[in-house]
Amino acid sequence: MSPLPAAQLQGHARIDARSLAMHRAIAAKLIADPALLAIAYDNIERWSATASHAQPYLDAWGELLDRPIAELAALIQEDSEHMRSMRQNSPFAGVLSPRERWEIYDAFATGTRDSRGGDDRG
Repeated sequence: MSPLPAAQLQGHARIDARSLAMHRAIAAKLIADPALLAIAYDNIERWSATASHAQPYLDAWGELLDRPIAELAALIQEDSEHMRSMRQNSPFAGVLSPRERWEIYDAFATGTRDSRGGDDRG
């Protein structure tokens, strides 16, 4: 049985698949330019000042970011329950350009394909 096309996924399956696709794109950018890790470190530092329930995730991300870049890239693309949970609190906001993000969102949209208009991308 082949997997459903991205636009046919529903609910959390669609959100998890979209997050994985975003992290695959992030991994490629990190391998090409490891200096982008600074964005994730900065996000963790800033979010730690106000995060309460997310702090255990931020601490775990801090440990992952200290790993070799190839290992980190493999981990953020891992399709496991643990990494799906970790990606829900990802420190990589700002690594992808708005255009890169919208291309991924558009691939997973189930409503209108106009990325500037109202749709059901959640």
